[in-house]
Amino acid sequence: MKVISIKEPFATLIMNGIKKIETRSWKTNYRGELFIHASGKSLAKEFLINDTILNLIQGLDMHYGNIISKGTLVDCIYMDEKFISGIKKDSIEYACGFYEVGRYAWVFQNIEPIYPIPAKGKLNIWNFDGKYEVAKKQKHDY
Repeated sequence: MKVISIKEPFATLIMNGIKKIETRSWKTNYRGELFIHASGKSLAKEFLINDTILNLIQGLDMHYGNIISKGTLVDCIYMDEKFISGIKKDSIEYACGFYEVGRYAWVFQNIEPIYPIPAKGKLNIWNFDGKYEVAKKQKHDY
């Protein structure tokens, strides 16, 4: 299965259905199922002073270094001024990404948590060939 590594807390916010778009400087032609891996890297400082993000992550367990969910990558949209002005209407989504003209919005759907799988992240989309189990979403699990 294909995997994309995403920094925390964004991987957990995607797993929990709070964030549906990952922003990247590069596009992909891949569409389909993939795993979300919570990378071991720290979040950029500009996000750590953002009150919206701090409120979103309060009380959330982070899953650094684990594959934590699976979903479907349904689109990769080139960001222009019109797209960005539309995203600004969703203050949570806008606060959780780097929205600049020339970047790309990777749109996810059908996200399901899985039991965490320890894995070392990689750049770009990478492959995971191991086994996994979908987690039944329970308040105490995540």
